[in-house]
Amino acid sequence: MEKRIGTMKDLKEGKYVVIDNEPCRVVKVVHSKPGKHGGAKARIDAIGLFDGQKRTLMGPVSQNVEIPIINKRTAQVLNIIQDKANLMDMETYETFELPIPDELKDKLTDGKEILYMESMGKRKILQLQ
Repeated sequence: MEKRIGTMKDLKEGKYVVIDNEPCRVVKVVHSKPGKHGGAKARIDAIGLFDGQKRTLMGPVSQNVEIPIINKRTAQVLNIIQDKANLMDMETYETFELPIPDELKDKLTDGKEILYMESMGKRKILQLQ
């Protein structure tokens, strides 16, 4: 899979983490001070990159976490069928189909180039190039 191992203390806002087998962007990190017994704890609030759901991860700061490897690539729109775009990657020439985000529905046309994100076998259109 496309992920590596890191620790909770390395996570900061804007970084990425895998929670419930879904790549997420960290939006809030809260560290609690260690008490008389035990080490410091951390609470990570994150939002899923592909589904937009809020997720929380809690544990000691030394706990290992999975960090997704996120590739941002360029693709060309081959054609549009209803609310899906048929795309071709500009480097590998692989063709695939992705749903068009609501904010790009009227702007996307055949032949335009877009930026898309790929991680853990999932893809999502980000913006027009």
